[in-house]
Amino acid sequence: MPDVFLSPPAPGGAVVVVPTYNESGTVVAIVEAVLGLDGDFAILVVDDGSPDGTGDLVDGLRQQHPDRVGLLRRTGKLGLGTAYLDGFRHARDAGFAYFCEMDADFSHNPDDLPKLVQACRPPEAGGLGADVAIGSRYVDGLRVLNWPLSRLVLSVGAGVYTRAITRLPVRDVTAGFKCFRREVLEAIDFDRVKSNGYSFQIEMNYRAWKAGFRIVEVPIVFTERSEGESKMSSAIVREAMRKVWELRARALFGRL
Repeated sequence: MPDVFLSPPAPGGAVVVVPTYNESGTVVAIVEAVLGLDGDFAILVVDDGSPDGTGDLVDGLRQQHPDRVGLLRRTGKLGLGTAYLDGFRHARDAGFAYFCEMDADFSHNPDDLPKLVQACRPPEAGGLGADVAIGSRYVDGLRVLNWPLSRLVLSVGAGVYTRAITRLPVRDVTAGFKCFRREVLEAIDFDRVKSNGYSFQIEMNYRAWKAGFRIVEVPIVFTERSEGESKMSSAIVREAMRKVWELRARALFGRL
């Protein structure tokens, strides 16, 4: 089946890009939750050829809501980073002003999306004037539910490690719940973004910060998924540890 993309949005429109792989248990509910939000959010699901029929479920919703639901089918499990970049490219071409990232498993609460977008709106529109708004688990105390201690230590440790090496002024460096203003994604050269696991989040934050964009953290509650399996692995952790040093070195030598 050919790829199906989004209709042009209203001025100032926001899109939620959601990568999926075997998320049939939650994807219908997550799409419907986004469609139920105030503000006419659109959603673009980037599915990596899920064998459980995730893409077909989204296509059914797309046919019901062709102006607000988009589906990008990819040929295989190509990774988180490239899924977001492919989604951003297509949503950017469609003309959206705000681009959100969100997981498909309800670990991020869709009801928090409006406050992330609002944080990126200008002060005259009641916003904070941020260029990137991160839904942060750590900016206002510890806001994580149902995580094993090992995952919590790993996540907090990743933040300490990343800040020590890069000086990136972000507490929740690996957060995957965020909003970018269009100008940020126009300024970042996607062809130079090489991270594909959770280090993708670190790299996008770092590139935005080094380009002079303003990042704010908005407190949210993160709830560990109750259905399906986590995509975390030791390989993803190793990639993130290497990538932090690589980003710092490239920045020092003007090759970011």
